[in-house]
Amino acid sequence: MTDSPVLLNKHEVERCLSYEDLIPRLESVMGKFSKRDSSEIIQPVRSVVPIAQHNGFLGVMPAYLAAEGILCTKMVTFYQRAEGSSLPSTQATVLLFDPEHGHVTAIMDGEAITAKRTAAVSAISAKLFMPALSKVLCILGSGQQARSHYDVFTNVFKFKEVRVWSRRREMAHRFVNDLQGPVRVCSSVKEAVTGADVIVTATGASEPILFGEWVKSGAHVAAVGACRPDWRELDDVLMREAVVYVDSREGATAESGDIVLSGAQVFAELGEVINGSFPAQREKTTVFKSLGMGIQDAVSAKLVLEKWNSEH
Repeated sequence: MTDSPVLLNKHEVERCLSYEDLIPRLESVMGKFSKRDSSEIIQPVRSVVPIAQHNGFLGVMPAYLAAEGILCTKMVTFYQRAEGSSLPSTQATVLLFDPEHGHVTAIMDGEAITAKRTAAVSAISAKLFMPALSKVLCILGSGQQARSHYDVFTNVFKFKEVRVWSRRREMAHRFVNDLQGPVRVCSSVKEAVTGADVIVTATGASEPILFGEWVKSGAHVAAVGACRPDWRELDDVLMREAVVYVDSREGATAESGDIVLSGAQVFAELGEVINGSFPAQREKTTVFKSLGMGIQDAVSAKLVLEKWNSEH
């Protein structure tokens, strides 16, 4: 007979998951993943079930980290919502299992984990690829991912200016009003990105909104939207002229419309740069295409449970 699983809501997950603890764990696990040792890490490409009549998808993201004793899966739904909809575009739940006996040990809110681990990985990419003395951060989007990226980027780095654009201007102003520091709302993507050193794209776009001709030479783009092979945020010019890094080659070539439709070549995985097997070409324009990985959810969930257990 096993104990009932721990149930953790969004507030508890957010409280138990700090970027200070999360970033080094993610760097470590992504480095291990890129070594492709199947005896240590097993992570298939995300399985996706289309929900065509409702413009949605169900994704299942399992991972097993043998050395850490972590067996985990995330179930996530993502929808293309009508403009003006108050419904979230993504919702998620994470399950942790006992890898020896197979029972569920924890069920926790997956939206907070997704937001924080995605932003933390983007921050790792920026640490490796953004120009030295970067001064201007631009965030395209105004949802949960935009907020988590603002939080970690302004915590880890020191920017002199932060700009925000959203398709709906009122959403951009609402987003900015919830923030602590000074942020400028821009009326167009071009205005927002011109001269920016670091650009985060966290939108629900299915067609390109960021064009290479607007992007400063040497800038770094962390692209976290467009998670389907027929969705895009970035145009062909940017994808073909930049040095492209990804979280997983298999995931990127199967799921990223920015890569599949542009024909862009993937230079390296983030983990390969962390391992030192590929260089960080900081002097060039770089794109980090993030699709999210089950191993990222797994180490994040383990951190949350460790913190919660230490308090109870």
